[in-house]
Amino acid sequence: MHELHFAVPMAGLVLCPLNTRLDPSTVSVLLAHSEAKILFVDQQLLDIAHGALDLLVKSGGTRTSLKLVLISQSSDDDNEDSSSSVASNYSFDYEYEALIKSGNSEFEVIKPRSEWDPISINYTSGTTSRPKGVMYSHRGAYLNSLATVLLNEMPLYPVYLWTLPMFHCNGWCLVWGVAAQGGTNICLRKVSPKLIFKSISMHKVTHMAGAPTVLNMIVNCPVTEHKPFPQRVDFMTGGAPPQPHILAKMQELGFNMSHIYGLTETYGPGTYCMWKPEWDSLPLEERSKLKARQGVPHLGLEGVEVKDPVTMETVPDDGLTMGEVVFKGNTVMSGYYKDLEATQKAFEGDWFHSGDLAVKHPDGYIEIKDRLKDVIISGGENISSLEVERVLCSHEAVLEAAVVARPDNHWGETPCGFVNLKDGIDTIKPEEIIGFCRDRLPHYMAPKTIVFGDIPKTSTGKVQKYILRKRAEEMGSL
Repeated sequence: MHELHFAVPMAGLVLCPLNTRLDPSTVSVLLAHSEAKILFVDQQLLDIAHGALDLLVKSGGTRTSLKLVLISQSSDDDNEDSSSSVASNYSFDYEYEALIKSGNSEFEVIKPRSEWDPISINYTSGTTSRPKGVMYSHRGAYLNSLATVLLNEMPLYPVYLWTLPMFHCNGWCLVWGVAAQGGTNICLRKVSPKLIFKSISMHKVTHMAGAPTVLNMIVNCPVTEHKPFPQRVDFMTGGAPPQPHILAKMQELGFNMSHIYGLTETYGPGTYCMWKPEWDSLPLEERSKLKARQGVPHLGLEGVEVKDPVTMETVPDDGLTMGEVVFKGNTVMSGYYKDLEATQKAFEGDWFHSGDLAVKHPDGYIEIKDRLKDVIISGGENISSLEVERVLCSHEAVLEAAVVARPDNHWGETPCGFVNLKDGIDTIKPEEIIGFCRDRLPHYMAPKTIVFGDIPKTSTGKVQKYILRKRAEEMGSL
């Protein structure tokens, strides 16, 4: 994946990184939509690729023009799930290493005709609906690569550990950014706390990034898996807003935490919580709350505002008035591939609409409060599901939580909390969790329902709230 991020654009072609955790059905839809001509497949995923190709043919598509290139695993690959017999069970057109050896070392790079030409089509993770193909330009990718280097305060020759998937916004454009700084890339086949600590210790890792799911894994892993760091590690997190207590724990473990915010449509990072020296003297809990803010735009963007989604008026910077986060600038997508209607809707009023609700503080820093569709309206009062989730996650028995609206015949809607407990905890009752929330929130905001169990997520770690909303709807009124 790393090599192809350079080879494909240099061959005058367009990247289309596919999520390695997708099922054959979804892969077949994306292959058809993108009209891909070459499919590079790791040996471990060859059965999924062939399943997708079979479905493509059955649905009336064709694979005659689609060439399959197998990436074989090396014999010393440290991977417990590898299978040397997989490749022999399926056909393919080329083997990756052999294909490279047959190449012409005198080949001249095919440069884009315009810097606005597409470099990559990245499909959204589908937290809300069918994935969309987000088009990145050479210009936008170039600028965001430099911006992410600045956000990471990345010096020359960093050692970067990949716990962030490269298929996700081209690794937040850090595949190119790390290269610009002459960095070393440490790649993992499988993300686990044990391998993370081992890699940091062995390779003297300086930088890494990942979603809050990765933070949860690190914070909650057994102490026996910890290894001392040769130095503190700069860790950039984004995706869902991180819980302040998780950020505090990561700091204790030896990570310098920074928080970014963005979407696939903004090439990954769009804003970051730029740390202020005067915050250093604040108590740990207060520092962690500040660090969880989404902050200010990076230098590659023209602007980020919080606006009323109907009037498009900018909300006052009082830290209280909610509006929608909107983006404008070079590092905003060119549009959705083959979907003009969705593109026009996303850019209504000449700003890209994120669908995220936020407030703007007097210092200009924004703070996400919820997704537009995730706000719970109970008795006419707006309840931020994120506020309730923060309280739920502060309970010592809770590993993670997600809150959605449950129908209520009297109030209209009430908060319903889906809670995943930490390993080994099975005696706690829903009433105890509800009481814990009522002690820390206005009573109308506290969840009236608690459901224990695993929380459904996309392959990039985002909670699939539409599934939880359906479950809550099926429960009916209390």
